[in-house]
Amino acid sequence: MKTARFLAEQIRRLHQAGIRVFIIRGNHDALSRITKELTFPDSVKVFGGRAEAVAVDRDAGHFPVAIHGLSFAQPHAPESLIAKYKPAVAGAVNIGIMHTSLAGAPGHDPYAPCSLSDLHATGFQYWALGHVHKRSIVEGACAIVMPGMPQGRDINESGAKSVTLVTIRDDRSIHIEERATSIAQFERVSIDATGLDDWRDLITAVTRVLEQTREAVGSEHLVARLRVTGATALSWRIRRDHDLLKAEADDRGSLIGACWIEKLEVATHSVTETADSSADPLVELRRLIEEEVLQSESFQAELAAVADELRAQLPQECRDGFGADEAAFKAGLTLLAREGTEDILARLHASEKGA
Repeated sequence: MKTARFLAEQIRRLHQAGIRVFIIRGNHDALSRITKELTFPDSVKVFGGRAEAVAVDRDAGHFPVAIHGLSFAQPHAPESLIAKYKPAVAGAVNIGIMHTSLAGAPGHDPYAPCSLSDLHATGFQYWALGHVHKRSIVEGACAIVMPGMPQGRDINESGAKSVTLVTIRDDRSIHIEERATSIAQFERVSIDATGLDDWRDLITAVTRVLEQTREAVGSEHLVARLRVTGATALSWRIRRDHDLLKAEADDRGSLIGACWIEKLEVATHSVTETADSSADPLVELRRLIEEEVLQSESFQAELAAVADELRAQLPQECRDGFGADEAAFKAGLTLLAREGTEDILARLHASEKGA
């Protein structure tokens, strides 16, 4: 209700400023009882499950404008909705708003799929689309805007976020302008530790990369996921003292200012692995694990059984963390097994060195 109340307050501000609002419901709104129960001012048009074309009040002498919209009646819309929209109003600037995945996008389920040619064929001058969280623009006789989202919610929605201001000029030409809005910007930040053999040099490298990233980010806050890579003599220590390195990165982020470390990932390997080190028992152990243990059917079956047990205990909305399909599930387990191998070898290496 807090989110719904915020939405209602902002729409009231638009109403007080004399700005009309046109709303369609997508897959999430179709599921939500809260948004259906919100009461809006008369200046707000919420499209229903049947397509409508709404004429916008204009002063005499101005060209007419028609807003076309259609809401999801159900949470899923597996087929195109284009054919259900009203025809373009003759002589008017026709604006369509639709919730659609277009031809599909990674990480997004297909909703009301359609092609750019389908949108052009409607004869509308502008299509405002929703659903895919990544901004995309097609300009031309029919401008098509997928504005993305005003604020990323997690590391999988990294990069600057914005809204799009679209102006239809008196000559009916369309001007599209991106307006940055994200208060916090998520970014994946890579630190190459190749050749480093001193812990202080590693901290210096982390600090330098964070400073460069913070300077390049226009949002008020930077939320960074650090990934340390490369062949380094510090590999075993980085894995063993993962928590200490995270604390060091947190400290450097606080000194830089408005810089927060969301997570620290380690993908380093020891420099000894790049040379002929067949006599090293840990190298031989790695080979046995990678070639015999990880590849064995019994190990894979046991790992999958453990993952299935854990996944069954998670809320339904969190279960895709193990992979949305069978291929992603297997790939994720393989990655986890390899990361576990690296951590075990790092601890063995530390014990061998007496550290």
